[in-house]
Amino acid sequence: MTQLTVFYDGTCPLCVAEMDRLRELNGQNKLHFADIYMPDFEKQYPSIDVVAANLILHAQWQDGSMIYGLDVTVAAWQQVNKHKWLKILRFPVIKPLADWVYLFFAKNRYSISKLILGQSRCTSNSCELPKNNVAANNKRPSDD
Repeated sequence: MTQLTVFYDGTCPLCVAEMDRLRELNGQNKLHFADIYMPDFEKQYPSIDVVAANLILHAQWQDGSMIYGLDVTVAAWQQVNKHKWLKILRFPVIKPLADWVYLFFAKNRYSISKLILGQSRCTSNSCELPKNNVAANNKRPSDD
């Protein structure tokens, strides 16, 4: 049963890579994914502001409450029981710096994607990630 719907930028290669990995691990279907650039997004999710969701990651819990930014990342990985260490990013002493770094990433995600993956944007409703990149292949570092 879906507990968290993640609204993500389907034109961002790094974002797509993370969502693809989460999909692979989503065996219990606790997560649902919605690309904010899919054609009928505003019709399906009228309460989600696409402009705001493009600035920072948005997600909605089953009860209708919203979370944003790194809170989404941490919650999504918790739903698939991976990257448990991410919860330290929400500790009060670390949270302000972690949020600042996240906002920097969000603002520069296309340039960062180009630097890391060699592709700044996904095109034609497709995001072909390089097969020799850790983010794109099956040989990933440990998920714990």
